[in-house]
Amino acid sequence: MAERSILAAVSGIDANQTYLDSVANDIANADTVGFKSENVQFQDLLAEQISGGAAPTTGGAGINPVSIGSGVRVGANTVDLSEGSLEATGQATDVAIQGAGYLVTDTNGQIGYTRDGSLTIDGNGNLATQYGGLVQGWQANGAGTVNTNAPTSAIRIPAGETIPAQATTELTLGGNLPAWSGVGTQPTATTTLNAYDSLGNAVAVTLTFTGVAGSANNWTVSGSVLAPNGTTDNLWATNPNVAFNPANGQVSAVTVGGTPVAPGTDGSIALPVGTMPAGYTFPAGDNWKINFPPPNSSSAVTQFAGQQTVGLQTQDGHSAGSLESFSIGGDGTITGSFSDGTTLALGEIALASFTNPSGLTDAGNGTYQVTPNSGQPSVGTAGTGGRGELLGGELEQSNVNLGTELTNLINAQESYDANTKVLTTSQQVIQSLESAA
Repeated sequence: MAERSILAAVSGIDANQTYLDSVANDIANADTVGFKSENVQFQDLLAEQISGGAAPTTGGAGINPVSIGSGVRVGANTVDLSEGSLEATGQATDVAIQGAGYLVTDTNGQIGYTRDGSLTIDGNGNLATQYGGLVQGWQANGAGTVNTNAPTSAIRIPAGETIPAQATTELTLGGNLPAWSGVGTQPTATTTLNAYDSLGNAVAVTLTFTGVAGSANNWTVSGSVLAPNGTTDNLWATNPNVAFNPANGQVSAVTVGGTPVAPGTDGSIALPVGTMPAGYTFPAGDNWKINFPPPNSSSAVTQFAGQQTVGLQTQDGHSAGSLESFSIGGDGTITGSFSDGTTLALGEIALASFTNPSGLTDAGNGTYQVTPNSGQPSVGTAGTGGRGELLGGELEQSNVNLGTELTNLINAQESYDANTKVLTTSQQVIQSLESAA
């Protein structure tokens, strides 16, 4: 029947119109940041059986079934999830995802997921997409500590604002002491680092390691602070002793007055300061701890033959200052640089991964939303759980290949034209039959 060919041709025209629409959309978004091209896949419609098949008989061959298809339809429109090329922009708010994952956004309570890292800072200081979505992650506290086990929320960048001073609570050591045999002139090693009180006043803390005479692999630690009135305050009435294991060069024990300081679960030792320095303002209950990192860690204090490099490496306090610049690290940590020379973590951007990212639905503006077939998002830090890393100051470009799309455009056009030819021919056949009747 001519009507069957007309219906098949119409379905072909309709399917190829969708194909053209998809190709046109890909070409239009060739320069859209983070855009993923689409690939239309066709599927035939249910065929109409003209006659059934018959099994072979003793005296004759079998007969194959006869059926005629009724046309075509769009079976799927899959998204090409391959990464686009990376382009350096130099903008601190720009970020590209290298690997799997999506930025998580909140737009008026609607959670979305995007690869478009062309971010901005809104009027409230929140890190946001160009389309008004608040980028989700974890905000750092005043000491620059980020708790990635907490629920995610919008990340605020305090641009142009003055952050209050943060009093020091911990000072961390690192480096190497030269191997000490206990014989000869006692070696010494001195290191100084500024701590801060709650008003942001710098407190110069000096530690001196001295080899114990006649006792190999043992060192005393003395600590002092120059008070505002010019006097010197000692941190301990009895200087602690640090013992090293000569077999591996690692800290084996820290004692104060013969009493061992218990190590933490990871092997690190937090040596409490005996007396806080006078003349400064510290929060109630503040009691400094001098941290010896876990043995065999990259930052551990060691005793090996060779150069003396032991020193106070970091502390968790800072003076008041205004944010001057910031950068985004590979793990999503946003690190701010302040006018007082302090660098401090401001927050950390979260990434989401999906079991089936092809199952996400396009919500427009480069944003996708969850569907039953995408699976639920697994939200965590960049570089973990199969999630990619973040590249600050870069953007992922569209993965549209214009050469491929122009070829697809020609194929779609030819197929469209062929189906219209079938439609025209079928109409002519019907007219001929009507004239003959």
